[in-house]
Amino acid sequence: MTTRALTDRLAAALAAAYPAPEAAAIAALVAEHLLGLDALQRRMRAQEAVPPGVEQQLPALQARLLAHEPVQYVLGTAHFAGLDLEVTPATLIPRPETEELARLVVAAQPGARAVLDVGTGSGCLALALARALPRARVLAVDSSEAALAVARRNGARYAPQVVFEQVDILQAGPAGLAPGALDALVSNPPYVRESERAQMRENVLDWEPAGALFVPDADPLLFYRRLGALGRVLLRPGGGLYLEINEALSAETEALLVSQGYAEVRGVADMFGRPRLVRAVAP
Repeated sequence: MTTRALTDRLAAALAAAYPAPEAAAIAALVAEHLLGLDALQRRMRAQEAVPPGVEQQLPALQARLLAHEPVQYVLGTAHFAGLDLEVTPATLIPRPETEELARLVVAAQPGARAVLDVGTGSGCLALALARALPRARVLAVDSSEAALAVARRNGARYAPQVVFEQVDILQAGPAGLAPGALDALVSNPPYVRESERAQMRENVLDWEPAGALFVPDADPLLFYRRLGALGRVLLRPGGGLYLEINEALSAETEALLVSQGYAEVRGVADMFGRPRLVRAVAP
């Protein structure tokens, strides 16, 4: 079997559960992972025979994918800001919007010396920032010890200087941070309202950690209220608060931060023009 035949066979099988373009994209990721190739190499070596044993791995992988398990969990890895990060069902799968959040922080504060990432999950934001801001001391917290175990393994590979700490941010703040110590506080907190479950795909609902996704309809901004309050204590004057948000609640999120005394509260559109990020400056 050639590389192209392997990819095409898997894509055809996955078309029973996914739209054809998505099935093709997933099949390409699986082929690249199994063969240790990047996308260009896969295309250039399309007519090469696959090594012995690779074809035998397909049925098990195909079955998991047809059950709508996300391909990142099936392969155990996700690409983020040039990093190949371990992911498991204990962590959210990093999204492109979160990469945009990392780029926003780096562009706004290239000289940052102290950064806190709240709700780190796989560690994607903290590690991307640590590599792009080599002078910064980066602390990353999460309430899930299972997620932190994944983040620490990713950290050992890409940025051993990042410190990971288990903290339920709704109950306490990170240990050892003095008031005004931070240049930047960043977070991709839970923001999907329970009533929005019906709009989500089953590969998210059935596999990704609900605690990292959902908030009650009665108080959908509870994490932003807490993050804003924490930032007012921990950010130095002029320090930045950088958040990924629910696009349906962008106006409400910005109004909350204004009410908490932040200056220069500004929504930032993602690559698709959706209001998915917000930046604010501590007075």
